[in-house]
Amino acid sequence: MSEDGGAGATGAAVLDPELAGRLKRNADGLLCAVVVDHGTSDVLMVAWMNDEALAHTLVTRQATYFSRSRQQLWVKGATSGHTQHVREVRLDCDADTVLLRVDQTGPACHTGTRTCFDSDVLLPDG
Repeated sequence: MSEDGGAGATGAAVLDPELAGRLKRNADGLLCAVVVDHGTSDVLMVAWMNDEALAHTLVTRQATYFSRSRQQLWVKGATSGHTQHVREVRLDCDADTVLLRVDQTGPACHTGTRTCFDSDVLLPDG
């Protein structure tokens, strides 16, 4: 997960009750969020969202996540400038994961790399 120390979201967005009723959250009330580059479809990162983070993302198009370590919302890039403008949000067939297609500014990973999935190749292509 990419956490850049971003400040929490401002204002409390509320998720549409119909959508909220469909979601299957984990025991901590969170949904997995898979983030891909809108232009290349490269997987950039995986993070977690609670209802408020998802609602804020849907309203503002600023990727907003829930930090499990800090127990608070964070807007991607709020402190680093490495923002994610959300182009599309999709819910998977089980309603337990969201896919965010984003325009990424700067690196997506907290390590400073473009993607969080470029360090360890466990099974090479081929």
